[in-house]
Amino acid sequence: GLGKSVISLTAVRSLIFETFEISRVLVIAPLKVAEDTWSREVDKWDHLRGLKLAKILGDAKTRRRAAESDADVYVINRENLVWLVDNYRKTWKWDMVIIDELSSFKNSQSARFKAFRKIRPQLRRVVGLTGTPNPNGLMDLWAEIFCLDQGERLGRTIGSYRTTFFRPGLGNGYVVYNYIPLKGAQEEITKRIGDITVSMKAEDYMLTVM
Repeated sequence: GLGKSVISLTAVRSLIFETFEISRVLVIAPLKVAEDTWSREVDKWDHLRGLKLAKILGDAKTRRRAAESDADVYVINRENLVWLVDNYRKTWKWDMVIIDELSSFKNSQSARFKAFRKIRPQLRRVVGLTGTPNPNGLMDLWAEIFCLDQGERLGRTIGSYRTTFFRPGLGNGYVVYNYIPLKGAQEEITKRIGDITVSMKAEDYMLTVM
């Protein structure tokens, strides 16, 4: 509720029309959000109404028509990212991606993460939005931060991340069920990603009207 979408779109407008750093943006979002939220924000704010938005949703034919249309911002639900990469990887035209709910990419073994990893080198900018960056603990952060920096800060593999910041917890032989952060791990991880992350609290920004 702190305006992540409108803040992102305002930056997109500046990057496209003022500094000319990017040309087309892909927003990856949960289905309901992709269907409504981003287009509603464009219609709601006067300074954003010049942005042309296309929704890569629906059946395959409709998705193709939207993906191949001329727009500034394209919105797709995360379940269809694999389809988009499979069909357009060789002709990829998006140079910026916004991942709405970055924590949905926390699993480095998921199909969506693997698909995103294939096209990550072609992107000039990536923005991740989430209110719950590590819902299950610090282990969740590796894949999410990799989406942003391709392993520059937390290592290029989940294995090196585990070795650096964790020790094995419960296990059975060679099978480890969980990993426990080493002493000081949270502080070091926070320090390493601090230059590319911003944390906002509702109590600092929301006004109560009496």
